[in-house]
Amino acid sequence: MNIPELFIRRPVMTTLITAGITIFGLMAYRTLPVSDLPNVDFPTINVSASLPGASPEVMATSVATPLEQQLSTIAGIDSMTSSSSLGRTNITLQFNLDRSIDGAAQDVQAAISQVQRRLPQDMPSPPSFSKSNPSDDSVIMLALSSETLPLSEVNEYAETTLAQRISTVDGVALVQIFGSQKYAVRVKLDPRALAARGIGIDEVRTALNTNNVNLPAGTIDGADKSVTLQATGQLKSAAGFRNVIVTYRNGAPVRLGDLGEVVDSVQNDKSTSWVARDGKLIRGVQLYVQRQPGTNTIKVADGVKALLPAFRAQLPAAINLEILVDRTLSIRESVHDVKFTLILAICLVVLVIFMFLRTLSATLIPSVAMPIAIMGTFGVMFFFNFSVDNLSLLALTLSVGFVVDDAIVMLENIVRHIEKGEPVMT
Repeated sequence: MNIPELFIRRPVMTTLITAGITIFGLMAYRTLPVSDLPNVDFPTINVSASLPGASPEVMATSVATPLEQQLSTIAGIDSMTSSSSLGRTNITLQFNLDRSIDGAAQDVQAAISQVQRRLPQDMPSPPSFSKSNPSDDSVIMLALSSETLPLSEVNEYAETTLAQRISTVDGVALVQIFGSQKYAVRVKLDPRALAARGIGIDEVRTALNTNNVNLPAGTIDGADKSVTLQATGQLKSAAGFRNVIVTYRNGAPVRLGDLGEVVDSVQNDKSTSWVARDGKLIRGVQLYVQRQPGTNTIKVADGVKALLPAFRAQLPAAINLEILVDRTLSIRESVHDVKFTLILAICLVVLVIFMFLRTLSATLIPSVAMPIAIMGTFGVMFFFNFSVDNLSLLALTLSVGFVVDDAIVMLENIVRHIEKGEPVMT
């Protein structure tokens, strides 16, 4: 007994197997990722470190070099590139395709912890890493703007409310903020005022550090109760910094306001971003959302979009939140076109079969065989971690012709034997 005979003699079994393949194929199709092209992303991790005021040469020698030496000991690295600029270093690690990005991230974290002692002690924060490639395009871009609120307040909502929540979406690797306008106090010292009083810039810096602290003051334990002490020594505005005593000259205090201008400003006043709305440009803050390598682009974008109604409910009415760029629109359209081509090809093939064979049964058999074969293919694609993209759908479109050719050859052979007088079962 051969395989076709087994299925011909057991029609109930054949029907159940066919129904199982169809149902499982439909379930697998709903879970398959959708993309424009097959996923061939290399596991990539970006390590960044900052040291404000350091030249690119200092960043390369004192920050980038120790990091590169320690990171090079991690197994599975294909390439490592680094770039150093004013006060910042970025190192991009690209791993083998068979290396898990989560396991690589743990190795990178361990390497950063080991090299921490060799880095400059005055770094404001230890090096950080993200599971993303800096050269990759963002999946979705959001824009926040306001015509009445200051940009520093808009930036605060972008960093605390939006960026942190979006980072928790499954598949999001990094949320970059462009046009960031963090609040800061700027001290514009007058060289003549410093020289007249014999004060150096290092004294001003020391005074700022010692007069703006946020440290625990401890507790006082009594017989009946314990009191926690709170020291309110942190300054939060330019008015408070103007009264900081830098030093004493001739028994009189020299305050920071006497040495120059102290104003409320932002950390970086050299960069900005603009948002077009109602035919005019408004300064705003932009959020670029990057996905992790190997994740579904459309699923990540849909996860971010699902949060937008909650964000709009939390933000003040004066802040406008809008989608600036959505890369998934072109992906959805291209995949939709290929799907339409696949369905059209199936319909045309069925029509051609009916026109030439002119029998309903001969037309019905390939009409049923093609959808079942395609659904079964979706199940196989699920097990091999394939995606529904332009190439896989194109392959299915071409395979429709193969399935139809085989069906027609089988039908013609069966009809030939029936015309010779053999029974249908035989």
